[in-house]
Amino acid sequence: MDSRRLIAVIVLIPVLVALALWAFAWPAARTAPRDLPLGVAGPTTAVAQVERRLTQREGAFEIHRYADEAEARHAIEDRAVYGAVVAADGGPKLLTASAASPAVAQLLRQAVAGQASATGTPVQVLDVVPAPRADPRGAALSSSVLPLALAGIATGALTSLLGLRGVGTVVALVGAAALTGLVAASVAHSWLGVVTGDWWAVAGVFGLSALAVGAGIAGLAALLGRAGLALGGAVMMLLGNPFSAASSAPEMLPQPAGAIGQWLPPGAGGSLLRSVSFFDGAAAAGPALTLTWWAVLGLGAVLLGGTLRQRTRGGSPTSGRGVPSTAPGAR
Repeated sequence: MDSRRLIAVIVLIPVLVALALWAFAWPAARTAPRDLPLGVAGPTTAVAQVERRLTQREGAFEIHRYADEAEARHAIEDRAVYGAVVAADGGPKLLTASAASPAVAQLLRQAVAGQASATGTPVQVLDVVPAPRADPRGAALSSSVLPLALAGIATGALTSLLGLRGVGTVVALVGAAALTGLVAASVAHSWLGVVTGDWWAVAGVFGLSALAVGAGIAGLAALLGRAGLALGGAVMMLLGNPFSAASSAPEMLPQPAGAIGQWLPPGAGGSLLRSVSFFDGAAAAGPALTLTWWAVLGLGAVLLGGTLRQRTRGGSPTSGRGVPSTAPGAR
């Protein structure tokens, strides 16, 4: 038996390392634009030339046409595109939104400026929705994904390991998530200034993100026991965190990693935080719905698991204070 355990440890650790390296290093090593939404605006002839140059990178950009610069600006502010190239008489103008993704904004500057340098035409760059001065590269905002995921995992695990069941677990999860949201907003918004927007809305996003993770973990644990606890933690850490695209954009990750990341709480929470903090809630419906479903389904699983346990105990040969329902020899 000891030799089997020894072999299991020797084999299991390298497997876990391989999974972690795949989950974290693979998306980072394959970061590149894939159907990245980008707008073009201006006269038809000039726009056609710009579009032709951009499509030379096959599959890199998903081009959206707009009538003029004002329409392109609105599209950026609505998070329909990450930026836009405006064809003007004095040369092309690049509109970016570093608040949506500093990495994408830099990529667009390099791509458009590189194409314009071949023709000797200067490019005017305008950041329509800039990132906050306290976090111009978005490092602090992207770093908030992991602590929130850890908070949710810890809450879900503790409620299970401490033996909380049913309504008690729900109260603990909701209460811990609410306090997590308030603390996170106090640090990120009030102190560091790395997120802006309405303070209470930001706190709500932080809290909902933590609740979605915690409820998912606790729900799986309620239905599957410790196996569910391990499964939920692995999904959130090995898929949710590296696939969240918090430091870049979902369209910058290899597929289906980018899409999967937005279906999980860490990725949806990061996207919702950007929408609420910098874009007045634009494009917030999708990630908000994803987080809500995780929270609702997780809490529902917690209640269902508690009910199933009660029924199982009720049908067991012991009841009440642990005294057998039919004592030996009793009639």
